[in-house]
Amino acid sequence: MANHKSALKRIRNSETKRLRNRYQHRTTRNAIKKLRELSNKKEADALYPAVIAMIDKLAKRNIIHNNKAANLKSKLTKHVASL
Repeated sequence: MANHKSALKRIRNSETKRLRNRYQHRTTRNAIKKLRELSNKKEADALYPAVIAMIDKLAKRNIIHNNKAANLKSKLTKHVASL
């Protein structure tokens, strides 16, 4: 276990951030799955901007890699366009 006050604080902060990142990543993955399951063009067009914004936020905060975000957005765009 850590001996220094600052190390203990770092452990607490790291755990808080880990849980927040995990929640945001999980929520985004669920939104992506929901968008992929849609077959209605109107509903997909309504949900699409929100999902793209979520992916961009994850990439900006280094929760996912920038290239992964670009690949996800590209695939989702193709899916929505094909409806």
